[in-house]
Amino acid sequence: MKLKHLFTIVLATLLFACNNTNPKGDTDAIAKLPRIGEPAIDFTYPDKDGNEFSLSSFNNSLVYVDVWATWCGPCKAEIPALKELEHDYHNNNITFLSVSVDTDKEAWLKMVAEKELGGVQLWADGWSAITKSYAINGIPRFMLFDANGNVISLDAPRPSSDEIRGLIDTNL
Repeated sequence: MKLKHLFTIVLATLLFACNNTNPKGDTDAIAKLPRIGEPAIDFTYPDKDGNEFSLSSFNNSLVYVDVWATWCGPCKAEIPALKELEHDYHNNNITFLSVSVDTDKEAWLKMVAEKELGGVQLWADGWSAITKSYAINGIPRFMLFDANGNVISLDAPRPSSDEIRGLIDTNL
């Protein structure tokens, strides 16, 4: 019985550990969210080498955005499926853009290297503009934008889902 209780506590911790602990509601951000077909809210962050990239840097390409962190169990669980998705769509007009909300840059750099993470890896240094602009209070969060920089989905299916490939294929 104690083992079952411990398991429940660990599972609950993992599920809720990936949430922003800011209790303030984001009703303003939610009201300002772009709708499907409307222009995305741009953001800019550095990669591991300090080069700045914006969402708009990838206009003319479908963009699948992953907002994640090294300390987030569900985020890490999606890595194998995301790597497979990137591999399978390598020759297509799609950019895989991962934005880490880690505050520990060294932990982020270490995981990017150790896990050989592909796509474009950016560091947001915490719950910053992207999480505020897109009312993101929990991660992982996946979003999909079309080649014109318009919203397809602000809550796109995870890489491990059965639905994501169909959504990508429809919009390529």
